[in-house]
Amino acid sequence: MKFKSANRTAKPAENLLDELQATLSHGTVARRVETLRRVTDLFINGAVDYSDEQIGLFDDVFQCLLEQIETGAKALLSDRLAPMHMAPPKTIRTLALDDVIEVAGPVLTKSERLDEATLIEIARSKGQAHLKAISMRRVLSDALTDVLVERGNDEVVQSTVSNPGAHFSEGSLTELVTRAERDDDLATCVGLRPDLPRHHYLKLVAKASLSVRRKLEAANPGEADAISSAVQEASQRIRAAAMTRQTEMARALVRSLFDDGRLNEHQVTAFAEQGKFDETNAALAALAGVAVGVAENMMIESRTEGVMILAKVAGMSWGSVRAIIAMRDKLSGGTPTDLIVARDAYDALRSSTAQQVLRFHRMQQSTESPAVA
Repeated sequence: MKFKSANRTAKPAENLLDELQATLSHGTVARRVETLRRVTDLFINGAVDYSDEQIGLFDDVFQCLLEQIETGAKALLSDRLAPMHMAPPKTIRTLALDDVIEVAGPVLTKSERLDEATLIEIARSKGQAHLKAISMRRVLSDALTDVLVERGNDEVVQSTVSNPGAHFSEGSLTELVTRAERDDDLATCVGLRPDLPRHHYLKLVAKASLSVRRKLEAANPGEADAISSAVQEASQRIRAAAMTRQTEMARALVRSLFDDGRLNEHQVTAFAEQGKFDETNAALAALAGVAVGVAENMMIESRTEGVMILAKVAGMSWGSVRAIIAMRDKLSGGTPTDLIVARDAYDALRSSTAQQVLRFHRMQQSTESPAVA
């Protein structure tokens, strides 16, 4: 086969290909490694000019050499081909599937020639070192991060979360927030992601704040009151900083509906059934007459009492409360609420008791803005 690039490239190619059969049949290890180096040099120097057919020829050559060279030479080839946009695809796949991470690592992290199906196959079947290499790719789809979060150890998961090019599904985000409850470093990484939905962020902050408070109080028992106050203040600052454009728009919509007299129980139920946490929270706060921050704290509690107190004060029926609880369960990914028990509790809850509890929550966060200012 003639190469279409300049004669100075075509002649060495022909010479190397003529040598290949003899090298594979009778050459020493050193000669095979040297041949691999020369073929690699030739490919890298002219890859921009090669057709798909010529790249396929190099692919076959590399495949033959890979079967008979040592691990160190494979690792060097992987490192050199990994950044190349036109790297031979079969060779890249062979290197990526190698059990030795020094061979597989460079292409798993850098090569754009690996298709997603291959990456997912490797993520599902190989060890933690391979998963760690994949986690550092420039872009990670949510299908790929699903596997990394599911199978990865703490190091892999933190590397994945720290990757700004990673995308996460709702299921993976739920798993990450739950996992972060027992890992402060992971909680920090998850909390710093700008794309973390607000309902996940609020749950994360609530859990992390409790963890930090307990650790600080255990270390400084005489400073418990001061520590509790400091943690609460820090939590409020973090909450304010986490306000996203989407949250602002949701609250503006609810404020407009409230001001126009169009906000009612039916609208709250519709928000909940559509899985719109920010709108549901703001609407429930408005109807209950509390600051939106107060409602958020009560909405993200692990138990449902907070939701039922807000709903009872707002005069809502059980059907609406059930829709809000169902939304919370879906977003949190936790164990579904026992609706029979919850309904009995809601029916038994007196409005006067709900008002009293809500006054306590108002006093705790009296410095926050009103829900529909």
